[in-house]
Amino acid sequence: MTKEENMKAAGGRKPRRAGMGLATSVVLGLALTACSSDSGSTTADASASKSTECPASQAAGGQAGSGAPSAAAGGASLSFAKTVKASDTSTSTVIDPTGAQIQCGKVEVTTHSDVVYSTPTTAGGKKAELKLDLQIPETDGKKPLVVYMTGGGFSMADKTGNLNQRTYVAEQGYAVASIEYRTVTSGATYTETLQDVKSAIRYLRAHADEYGIDPANVAVWGQSAGGYLAAMAGTTNGVEEFEAGENLDQSSDVQAVVDEFGPGDLSKTASDFDSATQKTYLAAGTSSAQFVFGAGTKKSLDDDPSAIAAADPSTYADSSDPAFMLLHGSDDRLVSPSQTLTLHNTLLAKGVDSTRYVLKGANHGDLSFMGGDSSAGLKWSTEEVMGDIVTFLGKHLAG
Repeated sequence: MTKEENMKAAGGRKPRRAGMGLATSVVLGLALTACSSDSGSTTADASASKSTECPASQAAGGQAGSGAPSAAAGGASLSFAKTVKASDTSTSTVIDPTGAQIQCGKVEVTTHSDVVYSTPTTAGGKKAELKLDLQIPETDGKKPLVVYMTGGGFSMADKTGNLNQRTYVAEQGYAVASIEYRTVTSGATYTETLQDVKSAIRYLRAHADEYGIDPANVAVWGQSAGGYLAAMAGTTNGVEEFEAGENLDQSSDVQAVVDEFGPGDLSKTASDFDSATQKTYLAAGTSSAQFVFGAGTKKSLDDDPSAIAAADPSTYADSSDPAFMLLHGSDDRLVSPSQTLTLHNTLLAKGVDSTRYVLKGANHGDLSFMGGDSSAGLKWSTEEVMGDIVTFLGKHLAG
């Protein structure tokens, strides 16, 4: 089925192809300690700094489990699954990443902080300033761009999260932008949030010469709720419904997608879990329900299948989609491992280049939910896992 046919099946809304241009949670976010730096400035951002230091991996935080009930937005406390059903790995690669942690500091990186990329109007009629932090390595030539989305249960989007992994990717020769986006706390649904992601991509393409970015090679990378957004961005290349805001003369298409432990069908985020946890996730008014139906909804995620389908990246998948890399922990207790499996198998069936990795024994890769257990995220920041991500980016972002 085409994107148009899929959308008709999902709820009758018909996407229109935009001009393609270029070929192409409750979050207890842990702030990362800033590196020592020399200050500088550019015309496009609030501040710039240079550093050769790598933030400590044990300080990583800021991304959160998408799909879990949110006390901030839904009035419920987080529920970790007591059991996780094993899922099929026949189309995936299973790895046991117990080796060395990533190391940084070999390449100087300039960081442009608090760059305003969009000023959308919120549900309350107020103008928001959405910002991004952009890391540029001091290497020769134009840099392929990686746009990173943190998690946050659709209730928060802390762009300072996961600094150690972002710095590692930047040092491999990529411009890495970590973005804020609107959440249910500002009345946004998945439509507005995805519009924000695409606005950030268009902004960075519009300012590519200023930052030394290669605008023809752009990837999206996200974790948890950010993984969901990365997947949506990848399967909606050219869908006009999600194009809004500034720099509309630029393309928001992406050439590669990295989705780490993101949900897809939001009504099945807990489908691998014990029945008590499933009931909690399907309670009325959770942050995920608000993300689909709007702020203050009394609906549950199982009340309107067509609306859920319209918010599912699998609905939009077709053979024109960019290459995907999906990763999930076999013991993820916040987002069911079968979520990335379903998307992966859908992409393969559509003829898309998709690779999925299952990290043996890994939980949700997010220290902000792990109750102070600093070891919980270590499988996600190993040289093996991050090396696979960088290899994937190198293969699909031809400089």
